[in-house]
Amino acid sequence: MADQSRPVTGYPAHSATGYPNTATAYPYVAPPPTAPQNHGTYFHVAGNRYYSDPYATQQRATFVHRFFAILIGSILITGIIIFTMWLILRPQIPQFRVETLTLSNFNISSNSLVSGDWDARFIVRNPNSKITLFYDQIEAAVFHKSDSISETTVPPFVQGTKNQTSIKATFASLTAYVDDRDSINVERNHGSINFNIRMMARVRFRAGSWWARRRILRVYCPNLSIGVSSNSNGGTLIGGTKECRVGL
Repeated sequence: MADQSRPVTGYPAHSATGYPNTATAYPYVAPPPTAPQNHGTYFHVAGNRYYSDPYATQQRATFVHRFFAILIGSILITGIIIFTMWLILRPQIPQFRVETLTLSNFNISSNSLVSGDWDARFIVRNPNSKITLFYDQIEAAVFHKSDSISETTVPPFVQGTKNQTSIKATFASLTAYVDDRDSINVERNHGSINFNIRMMARVRFRAGSWWARRRILRVYCPNLSIGVSSNSNGGTLIGGTKECRVGL
């Protein structure tokens, strides 16, 4: 039989006065003290996608700022150099005009086939006082309205400053088809036929040791009226020299 004088486990023992003995501890063991948690370790773990290193962010921002500063500075410097060179050189596109144009052996058949020979002479002027022009390749074509009749090439040449150069282009056609045969016959019955000449030249510009990149020069010489009667097969340019439109 259990001893009645032994205090029950889990309850405080009673003193002689009948009150619980406050000095008696509970038998439950307190949990051991834990090490202090370092919350900063969680927020500064390498590889944590929620963590942003302020030093690295500052470095990236500095790099971006320097990159754009260098880029903008380079653009400004290049623009200033180009503008300064333009002020010094004052580049101008050359001028073309048709000096003479002769047509021979001209004929148009009933099935709209055109044959003939065209001999054109152009005067090319370089208006620049400091730029030399190098014509590397020149292609030319003669048209009636929008119908191409014949194509040819012109030999390359070099043109000095403030210089005028005479060039020739010879066109020949045996069986060039045109859509508007009736229009040619109507013009011919009125004593003349209008032709157009188009040219495309690859030109380089040089000023001293400075070279500009190769440019495409487009020349258009419209409304070249050649006197051709209904009973002849040739004629010459009417109205004297004709200025051409020139563009890049």
